[in-house]
Amino acid sequence: MNFKKIMLAMLVTFAAMMAQAQGIKITGKIVDSETKEAVMQSTVQLLRSDSTFVSGALTDEKGEFAIKNPGNGKFIVKVSNIGYSVLTKAITVSQDKELVLGTLSITPDAIMLEGVTATGQAKKMVLKEDTLIYNANAFRTPEGSVVEELVKRLPGAEISEDGKITINGKEVKKIKVDGKEFMTGDTQTALKNLPTSIISSIKSYDDKSDMARMTGIDDGNEETVLDFGIKAGMNKGTLANVDLGIGNKSRYAERMMGGMFNDKMRTMVFGSFNNANEKGFPGGGGRGGFGQQQNGLNTSKMIGVNFNYEDKDKLQIDGHLRWNHSNNDTRAEQASEYFVGGSSSFSNSLNQSYSRRNRWNFHAKVEWRPDSMTTLLFRPSLSTTSTDKRNIGLSASYTDDPYLHTALPLDPASIEQMAKDGTMVNTNAAKSVTYDDSKTLGGTLLLSRKLNGEGRNITIETEASHNKSASDNLSLSDVHLYKIKNSAGNDSTYSINRYNTMPTTSYNYSVMATYTEPIFRKTYLQLGYKFGFGYSKSDRSTYDFSNIDGTLFTGITPVYRGWDNYFARLTNPKESYLDTDLSRFSEYRNYTHEVQLTYRMVRDKYQLNAGVMLQPQRTNYRQDYRGISIDTTRTVTNFSPTFDFRYDFNKVSRLRINYSGTSAQPSMTDLLDIVDDSDPLNITRGNPGLKPAFTHSMRLFYNNYSQKYQRAIMTFAHYSNTRNGISRMVTYDENTGTRTTRPVNINGNWNAVVGLMFNTAVDSTGYFNFNSFSMLNYNNHVGYVSMGMSAGSMKNTTRTTGIIERLGLSFRNSWLEVELNGSLNYTHGRNLLQAQNNLDTWQFDYGMNTTIYLPWGTSLSTDLHAKSTRGYNDKAMNTNNLIWNAQISHGFLKNNALTVMLQFYDILKQQNTFKRTFNAMMRTDTQYNNINSYAMLHVTYRLNLFGGKGNGDRPPHDGFNNGPGGHGGGHGFGGNNGGFGRPRGIGGGGHGNL
Repeated sequence: MNFKKIMLAMLVTFAAMMAQAQGIKITGKIVDSETKEAVMQSTVQLLRSDSTFVSGALTDEKGEFAIKNPGNGKFIVKVSNIGYSVLTKAITVSQDKELVLGTLSITPDAIMLEGVTATGQAKKMVLKEDTLIYNANAFRTPEGSVVEELVKRLPGAEISEDGKITINGKEVKKIKVDGKEFMTGDTQTALKNLPTSIISSIKSYDDKSDMARMTGIDDGNEETVLDFGIKAGMNKGTLANVDLGIGNKSRYAERMMGGMFNDKMRTMVFGSFNNANEKGFPGGGGRGGFGQQQNGLNTSKMIGVNFNYEDKDKLQIDGHLRWNHSNNDTRAEQASEYFVGGSSSFSNSLNQSYSRRNRWNFHAKVEWRPDSMTTLLFRPSLSTTSTDKRNIGLSASYTDDPYLHTALPLDPASIEQMAKDGTMVNTNAAKSVTYDDSKTLGGTLLLSRKLNGEGRNITIETEASHNKSASDNLSLSDVHLYKIKNSAGNDSTYSINRYNTMPTTSYNYSVMATYTEPIFRKTYLQLGYKFGFGYSKSDRSTYDFSNIDGTLFTGITPVYRGWDNYFARLTNPKESYLDTDLSRFSEYRNYTHEVQLTYRMVRDKYQLNAGVMLQPQRTNYRQDYRGISIDTTRTVTNFSPTFDFRYDFNKVSRLRINYSGTSAQPSMTDLLDIVDDSDPLNITRGNPGLKPAFTHSMRLFYNNYSQKYQRAIMTFAHYSNTRNGISRMVTYDENTGTRTTRPVNINGNWNAVVGLMFNTAVDSTGYFNFNSFSMLNYNNHVGYVSMGMSAGSMKNTTRTTGIIERLGLSFRNSWLEVELNGSLNYTHGRNLLQAQNNLDTWQFDYGMNTTIYLPWGTSLSTDLHAKSTRGYNDKAMNTNNLIWNAQISHGFLKNNALTVMLQFYDILKQQNTFKRTFNAMMRTDTQYNNINSYAMLHVTYRLNLFGGKGNGDRPPHDGFNNGPGGHGGGHGFGGNNGGFGRPRGIGGGGHGNL
């Protein structure tokens, strides 16, 4: 019996020891040796004395790690992270107690010392509370590329044709660098000029408003921000990057960037010059998809400086000054179908435009904190812009689809034949020259004072702006009406030849006071009052030369910013042609009083904001037009309720629901019962019976992240519905092709969107990664159409469902990177009046990107993507295009400070541009010219001097640092499409003759 008891006691003791051993861990925390901040995503390895790997872990957002106790013995702890020197520490492990290593400091190394190799695979993203943090080192970008190429590769990110950035459905309004404002109000400069080689992370979060920061109470007015983190060790010293590129077909792409950094001050200077459509050069491989394409041929030049200064206790200054110049040469071929009653009308147009634009822009933020309770914020801004544009176009209207009769609807021979068949309605040959100038000065001053430590505060904010602009325009139109006969029985024709000058002056100012009172623990009531005044005056003078010979200005070559060569041909002084009926004077005065009441509740797990805004508004409008003088005043009250609820399940999981209701008043010009027939083919008239519109909008957002499985999930939904929305009723005259537009109230316009982003590592090593982005949207669009000048209107509804799916699977190791990606965009449209105009269109993109890193500093990369469209009635639009890009690069000097690369774009010459829009009123297909196949040679040099260290900053080729080169792209989101050649009927290059 005693033996059994002894054995039982031994077993219990042994089991307890085993349980204790299994619970014992090696723990510690990793911090930056300079900033003392936690360093997340550090790789901590436990090695035996002979360097044999035993176990490992990654540090969490607090920089902490835990490794299971491997047993007794002597081991080596090895800590590595990108941008830091490797830390090794010898330890002795005892089985019977937990080993606490405490805080371990790792040292930033800007030049990534030779031989240092970071181990493990970099996670693509982590979620820390409400901030999504992308690891820049996990997204390979082409050598010498800018952060636009990096953003394109982020799961859930989109960059539209006009440069708008969205992250998981939310538009990015602001760019920051290391938490400091960068080129405020201008997201494009950062995207196209910051080099990826200095970026370690990209944070996406909702930035609080100035008011919320200063009062300490979240007001729900947030802006989605992309915050680029500079690599460790690169925030002190000097850097310079120069990229010179030259290609065939006279293409060039040059970029320079320099920066000086210290503890308090950061200055960055940029310059870029290119005629490659700012195609994310260099690099910008074929990432697939159907977005992010620039129309036309574009040349751009930019010089800018961004300045940041911070004395953390007292003063912070952010500012920038930027100059832009752009030239644009765009040819657009367009085919439209207008849904008119139970039938359709058709039109085609061919338009050639040339434009030049110069712009200076200055913006600054000065924030001063004289004490812990007071903050003063000043934001001044100044801009000046000048633009000149020349346009040549030909348009035509038809009673039937012209492509049923000819493949060239605007060809003179085709027009003549369709006129004989009775298909032609009208043609309009138009030319114009326009010069615009604009100057704007503005500023915001905000003073906030905390009255106690419980949330009681008072804030006063003033805003003011002043704008002065001028526009001069000379336009010529020759109109041919095929169904209206003159007294001789021939087709009716007429010409319009007019010169307009329109100076405009406007200014606005407002004063707002806000008081916040804590009513319970972490519960506040906020009361605000705002008075605003706005003034605007425009005085358009119209000179009509239509009764003079239509060839009066034929053959004149425009002189920049000059009109004398035109007016010299007039037989009388220009002033004698002033048409007071066509001239228009208008003046607005707008007075608003805004009262806001908001209830805020802030808890550890959730936050609730609920409020209402009432805005009494009085507007005075004066107008002199066509001999009629109007002086009218309107008084209305706008109403806007808001509700915002956020619940934090934990630090990486959040649910947010918000609602807003917004009322919108019709414009004064829409309410005036007057007719504007200055363009005889497009007449507008007002409607004094318009009611205000009210829009309900609701959003839902949920996110979650698993650190263990490197898995991120985000889902979002949005719904909006407009009551008494203001639509445009179009009355179509089938004899002349004239469209008369009148604003009317309409109900039934609503839309809904749901989306899901999913990203995960496939294996435990992180070599394989999978990402997916799915979105479903539904749009119910209602409008009025009618046929004939006296026919009644008909309500038409177009219901459109869109499905977007993007998938990517990638593999990465030390010498090879391969990614398979694809995207699908399906549109299902139903027109209730005309079933023959229903559509089911598909757009596919699928392909792969591959980069091979050779041991002697050379990299080879290629991307191959097939782009296909299906479902269009015109078979010519159901296309298959195979887009192939390639690049070879080689690094020279220490750490590859000098890189030479040769890039080939669209090797098979199959890129094209095509765009379709579809709503209750019409369907439009458009094609543009663009840059397609070309080759370019780049030479890139980097000089980085940080902490007295030497030249270059390239890490070794470890498979997840930014190794050399790489034309391979991200996740099949977006892509650049090419051109379709010179449109028919438009002649040569240059700026042409008017």
